[in-house]
Amino acid sequence: MIKIYSDGACLGNPGPGGWGVIIIDGDEELYYSGGDQKTTNNRMEITGVIEGLKRTQETDLIKIYTDSTYVINTITKNWKRNANHDLWKILDDLLETRSTEWEWVKGHSGDEFNEKADKLAVQAAEKEKKMNGLSHVDSRGEIKMVDVTDKEITARFALVEGNVVMKLSTMKVIKQGEMKKGDVITLARTAGITAAKATPTLIPLCHPVPLSEIKIKIDFDKSLPGLKVVASTKAEWKTGVEIEAFNAVAVACVTIYDMCKAIDRSAFISEIKLLEKSGGKSGDYIRE
Repeated sequence: MIKIYSDGACLGNPGPGGWGVIIIDGDEELYYSGGDQKTTNNRMEITGVIEGLKRTQETDLIKIYTDSTYVINTITKNWKRNANHDLWKILDDLLETRSTEWEWVKGHSGDEFNEKADKLAVQAAEKEKKMNGLSHVDSRGEIKMVDVTDKEITARFALVEGNVVMKLSTMKVIKQGEMKKGDVITLARTAGITAAKATPTLIPLCHPVPLSEIKIKIDFDKSLPGLKVVASTKAEWKTGVEIEAFNAVAVACVTIYDMCKAIDRSAFISEIKLLEKSGGKSGDYIRE
């Protein structure tokens, strides 16, 4: 008979959580764990049993050990299922095709494998908590797009600037409209606007944002010397618009460089930076 020791843990409830499973098959002990960044203790306890059963065969005889009265009594005493219907459906389907027995184990009572399963679950929850600060990385270290379903729509604004430093003589050629490739300012502004709109295509994990306004201002600045590019973006949306503004400035600057490089190989792009942003939970920011 295969033995499954399962446990779940949650830091906050709801909050980051983890599950731990130990499968004992004869002399072999197999350890598994995982988690979720936003969950509950009950969901992790159910998930632990599910993950254990998923790693068995339909022909196996299985005994499940858990300290969760929630899980064991719901299955064996038909407690009312008020929540977590998605997980109960998965567990029911697994149990239907397997021969199982259940045994309740008192938590933190010294049972070796219950303690180990608990430790796995807590460690997984702690890992989720640490990973929670990296919004584009899941618990396995794999990239993901952030779920913004529950975020509120607010007014978003961003202001980004960057410079293209060049010779004074190059700046004069642009100002007089004598660049052989054409109107540098108009083309750079057009490229920047196009880039802002194409942000989710160029930056893989950015959400498509319904931008309501993109403005790009390009000024001659003798103190550089060169051109200063400033882009502002606006939207009524769930996510910020600073990456769109960054994209606008970056591509506008590259376009300027591309049009100037034939007469000024020393030209370079510098100091692309966020000046201001507003909207959303993280609050407003103004560079001092």
